[in-house]
Amino acid sequence: MQSRRRRRTSILVAAVLAVAGLGVDAQDRMPPLSTDQLTDEQKQALAEFVAARGQPTGPWIALLRSPELMKRTRGLSDYLRFESVLPGYLREFVILMTARQWGQNYEWNAHLPLAIDEGFSAEMAQAIAEGRRPEGMVEEEAILYDLVLELQRNHGVSDVTYDRAVERFGEQGVVEAVSLVGYYTMISMILNTARTPLPADAVPALAPFPY
Repeated sequence: MQSRRRRRTSILVAAVLAVAGLGVDAQDRMPPLSTDQLTDEQKQALAEFVAARGQPTGPWIALLRSPELMKRTRGLSDYLRFESVLPGYLREFVILMTARQWGQNYEWNAHLPLAIDEGFSAEMAQAIAEGRRPEGMVEEEAILYDLVLELQRNHGVSDVTYDRAVERFGEQGVVEAVSLVGYYTMISMILNTARTPLPADAVPALAPFPY
């Protein structure tokens, strides 16, 4: 009964969002800028980004509106995504949970293949997409899941969850896990505000989910 009620609620929320212009098909508010629209600062930020990562996509197109923020954000992104003390599949675990929290289909679509490549199971990803606790998690996955979920739902972390996380990941690992949540929350907010569309061949995987 509860799951049926949740599905009905999700359908209703999706309808409300569509009427309000907030659905997945809503118009892109911040499309790519043409060369003649760019300021000198934007041209410099874009050139640096292209040299490091190639052509910007997704949130970086919106971030180019603030070229200095774009440059500084890339530095944080580089560390958290590629150099964090957390293993790659756990980083992607956090990113998927954050995308789910914000109903962010672009972020989910970009990171699900990366998570699978890192060894994340499709079954666990499906559970997260549906707002369920994944079954069969190993200890470090369960600890990280509890840490992120409590932070998202309660805006804080209990002593029990914190102590388990520090024992498993160390203080640096906990700080970086929380920072991943914060960073991808920011990215989700930018994408949601800009209404950045999915790639043309992508199908939305996340329905609106009332936490």
